[in-house]
Amino acid sequence: MEQHPLTFKIASEPEEMEQIYQLNYNTFVEEIPQHQQNKSRRLIDKFDKENVYIIAKDYDVVIGMIAVRANRPFSLDYKLHNLDDYLPKDANPCEVRLLSVKKEYRKSRVFYQLVNQLVSYCLKKGYDIALISGTDRQIKLYKKIGFEPFAHMVGTEDARFQPMYLTKKKFETTSKAFTKLMVQTKKQLKLLNFLPGPVLVSNEVELAFRKTAVSHRSSGFIKEMKAVRTKLCELVHAKNAQVLVGTGTLANDIVAAQIKTLPGKGLILANGEFGYRLIDHAGRMGLHHYTLEKQWNDSISIEEIEDFLKTHCDVRWIWTVHCETSTGYLYDLHSILELTKKHQIKLCVDACSSVGIVPVDFKNVYLASTVSGKGLGSYPGLAIVFHQEPAVPNHEIPRYLDLGQYAVADSIPYTHSSNLVSALHVAVNKVDVDNRHILANSARKMLMNAGYSVLGNEEYSPGIITIALPAFLSSQEIGDKLREYGIIISYESDYLRERNWIQFAFMGELTMTEFERAFSVLEQTLG
Repeated sequence: MEQHPLTFKIASEPEEMEQIYQLNYNTFVEEIPQHQQNKSRRLIDKFDKENVYIIAKDYDVVIGMIAVRANRPFSLDYKLHNLDDYLPKDANPCEVRLLSVKKEYRKSRVFYQLVNQLVSYCLKKGYDIALISGTDRQIKLYKKIGFEPFAHMVGTEDARFQPMYLTKKKFETTSKAFTKLMVQTKKQLKLLNFLPGPVLVSNEVELAFRKTAVSHRSSGFIKEMKAVRTKLCELVHAKNAQVLVGTGTLANDIVAAQIKTLPGKGLILANGEFGYRLIDHAGRMGLHHYTLEKQWNDSISIEEIEDFLKTHCDVRWIWTVHCETSTGYLYDLHSILELTKKHQIKLCVDACSSVGIVPVDFKNVYLASTVSGKGLGSYPGLAIVFHQEPAVPNHEIPRYLDLGQYAVADSIPYTHSSNLVSALHVAVNKVDVDNRHILANSARKMLMNAGYSVLGNEEYSPGIITIALPAFLSSQEIGDKLREYGIIISYESDYLRERNWIQFAFMGELTMTEFERAFSVLEQTLG
């Protein structure tokens, strides 16, 4: 039944609760005649306000649930007058009730995954024994994962239940078999890619990439390249765009080579890994420049930049990242642009992690770089350079770094990839900045409400959410564990490992349902 990833979470939305009441009715009225029928076909549990419902969802449909509560009296207290006599004296118990899985999902691993979520939740809350009234129809299944029967059967002749409990110790002794079942389930799951690149691409982009390759000198390819460049310019309000085979590093080297032809000195802003990489680009290219540096994730204010310009009148250009990928920090590009216009200097921008993620306007930006394999939602392999002024060949610049060589040849001076260009063409037409913003803000809110230490606020880029883990947790171990469950996050870069950070990037073809699945796995891993 599980042809795609299911979501496991704690119910929180009104529509989820409504589906819980309907599933409750289907199971405990129509299937197990424990309650009377009613016209509304809804069954609200008498402990509903105290219950925590752990649910399984197939897209937006609740297909399984299990409820847990710790307030006494339990429902078993009403059925067994001496319940405490069966429990360890120092027990901290909770009661598990209303286990239900839709019939068509009962031969999948939904049951085991619900119990796995349950155990994680109970351990997180400090409960060390879980009580359940197990239907006599499923006692063998309960025993298989460690539930032990105690006391006598309770209920009615039509609906008989066996009091059972699951202890932490018992669960751990039977977990090898359970782990095998979960490993089988994990192998079935589609990978969810929350990397800042390469990103998860749409089916349409994948199909475009698979088309038979054609010559970069063919009329069809030349026509498509022109269409892609036009669409890119429209997307960011740029005057010119060149598309070349390469990465963001190449695009920034080309920008650096063009900057070198400018008079005067420049100013480079840096408060993270990629700002400092611009400084490295500049050093290697021999650019004359100043730097305005801050600690990682510390804001560089417009006032600080303007104060610097007032005391350094020889600055003729500024080079900055737009989104600092290492943290998610988003520079106020509009205000910086106004400042450069005021001081009559040129602005150059590394927009590798912002184009396709946030609205950008490069109409008055001198040079800007981006790539195909991030916010534009295509495969990596194409570097893109936007330029305000016409570019002409410059024989003092190495051929592959000479923006003019690309400009006079309509971006095709050398061998190109028709597959990558076709994929990018489809991807650019699918860019939806507003949807990314809604998705990322919902994800950020969910993480912060759960107590995670998330860098920044809603003014940060919706493309990158960075979580600072406490020292007693290992970002490497957390990332490795999530990968086992098919959740691919960013954690392996040296700069993230050094700071014990993990990142969820929202740059590919992702949905809120898929993030909810990732979130539930993260909660389970940290629990």
